[in-house]
Amino acid sequence: MLVSLLIANISVASGLLPIAAAAYNYKRLDSLMKLLALFLLISCCFDLTQWIAYNYKPHDGKPLNTIPLLHLFVIISIVFFGTIYYNLFSKPILKTITIILSGVTLSIVIYKAIDYFDYPSISNTASGLLLIILSLIYFYQLLNPQTFIHIEKQGPFWFNSGVLFYSAVNIFLFMVFNRIPDKDKADYYVIFSITNIITNLIYSVALLCKPQKKA
Repeated sequence: MLVSLLIANISVASGLLPIAAAAYNYKRLDSLMKLLALFLLISCCFDLTQWIAYNYKPHDGKPLNTIPLLHLFVIISIVFFGTIYYNLFSKPILKTITIILSGVTLSIVIYKAIDYFDYPSISNTASGLLLIILSLIYFYQLLNPQTFIHIEKQGPFWFNSGVLFYSAVNIFLFMVFNRIPDKDKADYYVIFSITNIITNLIYSVALLCKPQKKA
């Protein structure tokens, strides 16, 4: 339990890394990377709020129920990521697919938010599936460029890698999280925490990249 709690605390603190990277490299960031930085700032605020609620336990030793915030966060993440991918895709058909898939996913998430005190397992699963599809499509676009670019030096490449890594690792946990006994959830949550730490490191790399000229 102590190890899982330590890793969870490190996970929350790791949210500051991409924010620091964005602040350091802010003048070189394009509009999409600035949008990513804004989302990560919002994400960090959500994580800190949940951390404070869990640790201070103001109501008779019980933490505040922050599950409604998770529902809100899923909605915000779909809006941000949908907007980013819409602008990253170059073909109109891919932009249209992004709008449709994001719209369908957002409808599911808003509908499930009615049960705002229940962990958003279905909403997280739907969001994860959306991001896996969009990230794979974007990788296909990167591997079939109109002009030669060093994709490993591009911020969007690392951003997309972080999205795919986080979503692919966690999607099955999202599916079954509500079925895991409460006494075992902390152990499984370690996977979320470790994935979050690695993803924040990847996002930090994305935000430190300098825009590359196309050859």
